[in-house]
Amino acid sequence: MNKLTHFFRSLVNMKDHVDAEAASVNIRSGIAFRGPNVLILACAIIIASVGLNLNSIPVIIGAMLISPVMGPILGFGLGLGTNDTALVKEALKNFLVMVLISILSSTLFYLISPLQMEHQTELLARTNPTLYDVLIALFGGFAGILENARKEKSGTVIPGVAIATALMPPLCTVGYGIAHLELRFILGAFYLFIINTVFITLATFVTVKYLHFTGPVGADEALRKRSARWITVIMVILLVPSVLTAIEMIRDNNFTRSAQRLVLENKNIGKAYIYDYKTDVEARPPVLDLYMAGEKMDASAREKFYLEAEEEGITRSQIIIHEDAAFQNELMTESEIIRSLIEGRDQQVATLNGRVDSLSVELQSYKSRELPSALLTRELAAQYDGIQQVTLTRGEQVDAQSGTAGEIVVAILQSRTPLKEAERLRIRRWLEVRLGVENVEVFVDTGTKK
Repeated sequence: MNKLTHFFRSLVNMKDHVDAEAASVNIRSGIAFRGPNVLILACAIIIASVGLNLNSIPVIIGAMLISPVMGPILGFGLGLGTNDTALVKEALKNFLVMVLISILSSTLFYLISPLQMEHQTELLARTNPTLYDVLIALFGGFAGILENARKEKSGTVIPGVAIATALMPPLCTVGYGIAHLELRFILGAFYLFIINTVFITLATFVTVKYLHFTGPVGADEALRKRSARWITVIMVILLVPSVLTAIEMIRDNNFTRSAQRLVLENKNIGKAYIYDYKTDVEARPPVLDLYMAGEKMDASAREKFYLEAEEEGITRSQIIIHEDAAFQNELMTESEIIRSLIEGRDQQVATLNGRVDSLSVELQSYKSRELPSALLTRELAAQYDGIQQVTLTRGEQVDAQSGTAGEIVVAILQSRTPLKEAERLRIRRWLEVRLGVENVEVFVDTGTKK
């Protein structure tokens, strides 16, 4: 037992591997923002702003590797840990200079930049900090101060900490919010930046205390106690909203997974089919949109589906069912009306000629989009004995990730016998080539209850 204890202590022992005095000198030398440091910071901010504007993660990472923003934060933690009032003031002054330069540079860039992405995913990612951001900042701070204190430095830890803690992107996002007058971006991103700053400072403070960094002679003990109290208060204030946000993020993730499971287990609902779905976790409560094809759902099938949804934790009010693609007969009625109007155009009053021409154009447009269900029924029946009828429906599919809409054709095959999965996929590919569309969904209806 004694040998095991000795071995464990030797593993975590840091006295023989750290140089507190050299670390203190190194941190103090990196605090000041003067001359080249100011220009390097401004350049890094512009690069990060471009990366956020383009949703380019490699560019953002490159900017974080360039930026010297960690210096004042580590200096602030060192000053608090060693009761060095002069160092705390110097670090705080340079920290404010760094924040001001960063926000001004990013604001100026976004004011003159003509590029406006439709989905600003990287910017939005910096507006909703959670408890996980707290953990990243805290343990990143520990890694950063330990690397500074280590005698044999690896050269990879500090860049890794700069990437993980992501101090620059939130400041760039604040600049974006100011340039576009978006309060949500300003508050959310600045809150994330403060979280990163405070918990990196906390990690530095704790490590400095643990490694017994030496402070100035005659350090004020009252200042030490006051600093400890303020750190505790600030941590509690920052932790509460981040914990609440983390809980909300977990709930949204659970809703998305439950919705996906519900859809996969209920692709066929009676003679209706779910050909697409999307979740909106921004709504409160989150909403599940279902896009249906085939026949309209009857009351019993709808009720059964709602009960299964409730088992997944999704209430009826959270489900919106779109059955626009399930009414092919109504489209046929409109077609017949247009045809009858065109056939009698010679009997119309001259003042209606413009309207008739418009209807003619509309008919041609509609006919060009008509799907040859009868012809394809004969062609497929010649290839597969069991197929009796093919019903084609044209609809719109919304991508859950990008939010963009695209065309989809839903094919319902009425067959006397079940089709193998390989046959269904072969028919799907054949229909995509035959109809000249990129996305076809094939469902097989054998007339049996499932």
